[in-house]
Amino acid sequence: MSSPPVDRTPPDRGVVPDGPHVGPGMLVDRLPAILYVADAGMEGRWHYVSAGVQAMLGFTPAEWLADPGLWARQMHPDDRERIFTHEALLDEPSVPDEYRLRHRDGRSVWVRDEATLLDDGGEAPQWHGVMYDISDRKLVEDELERRAEQQAAVAKLGRHALEGADFPELARQALAEATRITGARSGAVLERNGSSGALTVRAGVGLAQSANFEALTAWLDSGDAQRTTSQPAGGVLGQIESAGGRWGVLWLACGAADSLCAADSDFVQALANTLSHAIRRRASEDAIRHQALHDALTGLPNRTLLQEHLAAALARSQDAVAVALLDIDNFKLVNDSLGHSAGDQLLMQIAPRLRSALRPRDIIARLSGDEFVVLLEDSGDHAAVARLAARIVAAFQAPFQLEGGEHFASASVGVAMATPACHTPAGLVRDADAALYRAKAHGRACFEIFDQAMRARTVERLSIENDLRRALEREELALVYQPIVSLLDYSIHSVEALLRWEHPERGTISPDAFIPVAEETGMIIAIGNWVLQVACAQAAHWQEGGSPKVGMSVNLSARQFVPSGLAGAVGEALAGSGLDPANLSLEITESVLLEDSERVAATMRSIARLGVRFRLDDFGTGYSSLAYLSDLPINGLKVDRSFVTTLGADPRTAAITTGIVQMAHALGVDVIAEGVETGEQAHVLRSFGCELAQGFHLHRPVSARTITELLELQQAQPAAP
Repeated sequence: MSSPPVDRTPPDRGVVPDGPHVGPGMLVDRLPAILYVADAGMEGRWHYVSAGVQAMLGFTPAEWLADPGLWARQMHPDDRERIFTHEALLDEPSVPDEYRLRHRDGRSVWVRDEATLLDDGGEAPQWHGVMYDISDRKLVEDELERRAEQQAAVAKLGRHALEGADFPELARQALAEATRITGARSGAVLERNGSSGALTVRAGVGLAQSANFEALTAWLDSGDAQRTTSQPAGGVLGQIESAGGRWGVLWLACGAADSLCAADSDFVQALANTLSHAIRRRASEDAIRHQALHDALTGLPNRTLLQEHLAAALARSQDAVAVALLDIDNFKLVNDSLGHSAGDQLLMQIAPRLRSALRPRDIIARLSGDEFVVLLEDSGDHAAVARLAARIVAAFQAPFQLEGGEHFASASVGVAMATPACHTPAGLVRDADAALYRAKAHGRACFEIFDQAMRARTVERLSIENDLRRALEREELALVYQPIVSLLDYSIHSVEALLRWEHPERGTISPDAFIPVAEETGMIIAIGNWVLQVACAQAAHWQEGGSPKVGMSVNLSARQFVPSGLAGAVGEALAGSGLDPANLSLEITESVLLEDSERVAATMRSIARLGVRFRLDDFGTGYSSLAYLSDLPINGLKVDRSFVTTLGADPRTAAITTGIVQMAHALGVDVIAEGVETGEQAHVLRSFGCELAQGFHLHRPVSARTITELLELQQAQPAAP
């Protein structure tokens, strides 16, 4: 019994008078509180207690006054130590005491005790105070505290979900918080299988002792469970939702003597909502990760995921891992002829076709475009890998069903096996790429397995590529010129510009070694433009020096037609040099015409309008040449050296060469024989009516200065027929 000081004397109950008059004592008894005067101490005598004690605690004032120890005995056990300490010390607290007293019927009543200790010199100090019933306020406070604790639990769960905690951990945390705060004896997080409807316990507490669990599962299968507002008997549950609908429930069951209120139901649903957000978030993250690691068109693992699988395979074993890199031969023709939709259909059929030829554990990935990779774990020895590669190549023998009917496609395959010298994902893919390059060079529709010789060629090629990137700026590239002469008088008719590379350390590098590298890397664009500028400038110089009729031939690569700037580059070279466009001939091979023929044709026509001439190089070794002769601005044909070499030894070669010469004359275009190595070959060609030729028998490639000297000599002493 304690309180902040209240300066007043003990109340005088007085005598209630007869009649309508109500005295002070009757007013005090009608107050919704207990006024009292009692001696200090645990067994202190109570001198006065108002009638409110019966309304609040169920005891009459007479019972209370007759039993000095009643107040102490009715004190709630959890509050006794604190209150009794104050009483023993006669300690008057700075704030009123709030504690629980037990009602006669056993329930607890919260009271607020405001009292002051008075000592008038009598036998003992006395407490003069008043007790108020604050049970309703305490219920509200407890509920607010409970709600705050629930909200904190939901916020904590949400924070852990955002921090990336996995779902099993979140399910256990949600269940632990729910049972702790509500006092529930048992509960579970249950997932429902989407197809079978079976329930799986993802987290559980007290299920073995719960008589409600079996009843819950039966209830979940009933129609009542489909109503979101319904709750099972003896417990509450919260619906857990996924992106696809209902995922499962968070369920709590109370004991026989306990109950869960509506606030508990809201709390459980809030926890369930947090779990729902975690599931949807994880599903979204999984979808994003799947998109990041898989090819959108085929659904196959992409390069990044392949690297992960390959690294894991190599970590398990470096001795039995192989990589097969395959490329669809002439895939561009499918896109160009049938359209990109048909090309996509073909790509989507690759994986099923490969799976039929591979083992279930082999992993197929798409790198880019029409390049696919197969990860072969436990691949076996060289012979076993070769058999797998052969099955991959053979898988493409059957036709593919595309728009417009059947289409046949082949694949080239390069295989690399892990070795002590190469056991990294990047190294294996690199070596497989080198083997693929070799397979394509060998005619396609075949496979090659990487070996040490191929490694040496790969290192050499990489070295050439690195040095070639600096060759232009270091002025290591130069042009030489091979004359094209008239077989009538052996005078120089024109020259062909040929590219040479003088490496400061390697010496002269063959064009066969660096031109393919330049084409594959795209460096041929810059190099080709440089060749055009230098060749045109040199031809203009000869033109100004008195040889106006000497033409210049420049070879073009198929890669130079890919960007749209070739016509502009030719125009700039002509404008910058002042060369007469009629003195410039551009040589292309028939293979150029097979690459995006419409764009090549449009570019050729645009350049031809400048007055530039075109010659078809290596004529007779390609495909569909006759059709191109009538459709494209071709002004000359160059008979391939393979025909010239066997002249005089093979009658069929002579017949083909004669036919080419006659056809050229009929079409009104020039015809030039390449690779003339002997006088006999020159004589035979002249007898066929071939007017122009080039080759070592006539002139080797020489410097511009030597050509100048030859032209000067030719002007002074014209060659005799």
